[in-house]
Amino acid sequence: MTTGQPGTGAARPAPADAEAENQPATASPAGSPTRPADSSGTDKAPGSAEASAPTTEKSPGERPPRSTDDTKPAAATNGRSTGASAATGDIEPGPAKNDAARTGGTGKASDSAEASGTGETSDATKTSGTGETSDATKTSGTARDVTGTDAPKRGWISRLTKRGKAAKGDSATAGAVKVDDPAKNSDPTKVDDTKADAVKVDDPVKDGAAKDDPTKDGAVESAKPSDANGPAQTGGETKPADPDRWEAFASAPEPKPSILTRSGRAVGRFLIHEWTLAALGALALAVLMTWPTLRYPRYTLPQDYWDPSLQAWQMAWSGHILLADPARLWQSNTFFPELWSFAFSDTLLGYAPAGMLGSGPEDAVLRYNIMFVLAHALATFGAYALARQLGAGRIGAAVAGVTYTYAPWLLSQAGHLHVLSNGGIPLALAMLARGHGWSLRHGYRPERRHDGWVYGGWLVAAWQLSLGFGIGLPFAYFLGVAVLVAVVLFYARRLRTRQAVPFGRRLLLADLLGGLLFAGVGLLMAFPFFRVTELHPYAERTIDDVSIFSPPASGFVTAPAESWIWGGLHEGARAALPWHPEMTLLPGYVLYALALGGLFFSAWRLRHRLLLLAGVLVTMAFAMGTRFFDGTFTYVPLFEHVPGWSALRTPGRLMLWTTLLLGLLAAGAVTALTDRVRELTAQRIPSWPGPWLRMATLLPLLLVTVEGLNNTPHPVVPRQPAAMRTVEGPLLVLPSSQNLDQHVMLWSTSGFPDVVNGGSGFTPRQLDDVRRVSQAFPNQTSIDYLRTLGVRTVVLLRDRVPGTPWEITIDAPVESLGITRQEVGDAVVYRL
Repeated sequence: MTTGQPGTGAARPAPADAEAENQPATASPAGSPTRPADSSGTDKAPGSAEASAPTTEKSPGERPPRSTDDTKPAAATNGRSTGASAATGDIEPGPAKNDAARTGGTGKASDSAEASGTGETSDATKTSGTGETSDATKTSGTARDVTGTDAPKRGWISRLTKRGKAAKGDSATAGAVKVDDPAKNSDPTKVDDTKADAVKVDDPVKDGAAKDDPTKDGAVESAKPSDANGPAQTGGETKPADPDRWEAFASAPEPKPSILTRSGRAVGRFLIHEWTLAALGALALAVLMTWPTLRYPRYTLPQDYWDPSLQAWQMAWSGHILLADPARLWQSNTFFPELWSFAFSDTLLGYAPAGMLGSGPEDAVLRYNIMFVLAHALATFGAYALARQLGAGRIGAAVAGVTYTYAPWLLSQAGHLHVLSNGGIPLALAMLARGHGWSLRHGYRPERRHDGWVYGGWLVAAWQLSLGFGIGLPFAYFLGVAVLVAVVLFYARRLRTRQAVPFGRRLLLADLLGGLLFAGVGLLMAFPFFRVTELHPYAERTIDDVSIFSPPASGFVTAPAESWIWGGLHEGARAALPWHPEMTLLPGYVLYALALGGLFFSAWRLRHRLLLLAGVLVTMAFAMGTRFFDGTFTYVPLFEHVPGWSALRTPGRLMLWTTLLLGLLAAGAVTALTDRVRELTAQRIPSWPGPWLRMATLLPLLLVTVEGLNNTPHPVVPRQPAAMRTVEGPLLVLPSSQNLDQHVMLWSTSGFPDVVNGGSGFTPRQLDDVRRVSQAFPNQTSIDYLRTLGVRTVVLLRDRVPGTPWEITIDAPVESLGITRQEVGDAVVYRL
């Protein structure tokens, strides 16, 4: 047995001989003890009163106690492990054995206690209802005096027996008291005396004799039945528990955090999370890389003010009409009186919630610039998430995100928000891969499946499709092919391994519902475009239109004029291209170099690198359109046989997929580099080059970022004429042309009056007729024609009439024509 000294944690082992003959004594179910086994004495417990009293004599063979800082394991007593410490109160009560405490019908209670660790067994004390204490323990042999003047020898064994009523006290409990009420024939109630002092008796026990006052010489203390977990009961009266004497030395309990503290900790954990930092980093980088877009966000537009004006109107119209009259969504206020006019070009319908905020041209321009910056941030974050899900490291994933968003060829698309809004593609792929438990580096891991990510991935994919078919249609077909290939590989693996590869019904249901949602959004979006094709068959593209915009192979190494580094150097190469805005397809020389290195040194497996390389070459061939063997084996079959593909006249925009695949190859190379640097720095002693090596891994990220710098112009948007804020529609604004009408669409966001003007991917024949007939306005023929269409107002802009037929007729009298003329600001308003 091991006994501990209070407060110090020191312990010393009990003599081995004292434990050899201990055997458990079993009690009868009724509470009456059976014949006890022989009880061996133990050393005195350091927590007892006797152990604390000074001894006046030592036995010749007694070894002085020694203290140690390490508590040794308790010796086994009666097959049980003992090792309680009186200082800590970790005393495990054992079953009653030899000493029995009984409470008679007269209200007297006898307490039996055994002083552990002294080699002697103390006398049983009997407490009457009035608080008197008397000896009740009888012994059949000779008891040894344990006053402290005759200390026990090491290995000496004492035995105490009592005929009929004796019970053995467990040496592990050293002060545990068992109270039994035989009158009620109830089970014994155990009182854990972990806080009271151990009971000690100075003189030998005599039959029926009363003991001397145990407190005379301070060596003996009377037993105080108490319970550390509750009050003790003596003589039928409840006595409150004594406080723990060591409680003052205990450590203060940790205070319970308040709601504000818990909220602060949760916010702190959220702010330092990887995905929070990635999102904030992508947003900050977008602001810097697109600067000065947000310098004057209400007055300037990036690259030019033609297509951005159209797209600013698209967002404003979708938000306005969904709040006012959703049934009129596809019947816009432009191209009056055409039907399905909102489907004349990509709609950016997914940005409709942003269009619900604000009104007027300035708010439309502000909204466009904000979404322009956010589109870059989402693209960076989406590509980062995809690379991380596939198994790339943080720096490698950042390289993939930056190259996907700020590749030099995309700088020429700064005026096409529907092309730049491509972040949903990699983000949806990352969420779908996460939900299916698949990564490029680790393969299929069924334990990581989660149907919630699958639902989220399909929702993001549907949202991406709603932004337009120019980018969304190839994405839709890619998803279809990917699902088909995944199903084939899944069942091929099952047949090869002869094992049931887990997939799960919930995951299958998520794919079915998510796929149906994606397909439903695609069909709803496609229906208006099919209607436009039926009403305007001439709007359908031909293979000759595709040939005009098909880039040659030299376009893959030619940068656009907006590139800060390569724009001026490649001016001659751009001049050799028939339509350089859609043919300068340089993804970045640094990206080329990193991807090439990723073929030989990468975190991806060799077969995955080869698959990525094949994807790069195939997408490049498709991006060349009819320039790659006339497109006979690439673009032409898709154009002729795949539904909707004929609407894509700019094959060079497929370079988006080439850039993504090159970025993943580069991410594999950078990840392998960072892993190797981490291994080297961990092995070096001292590791002083470690920080410099880790900083060197940021060099690829820095280089691709610098190569993506731009000098995109930000022209000031033409101001809205005052007349556009007061006139009522339907109206015609002159002069009218493809580019000028896009400004008129933006100006019409003040109230959205019906206007004949409009600019899109194609021009309706009726609008061509209006422009031709109105060249002679105001004359009777043009007035009658406009009245036939339902036009009631014509606005002629003075600042745009120089060099046009209206330069002469703008001030001509109109009274004979049955119309009125009014000067409103810098415009002339004719009311028909």
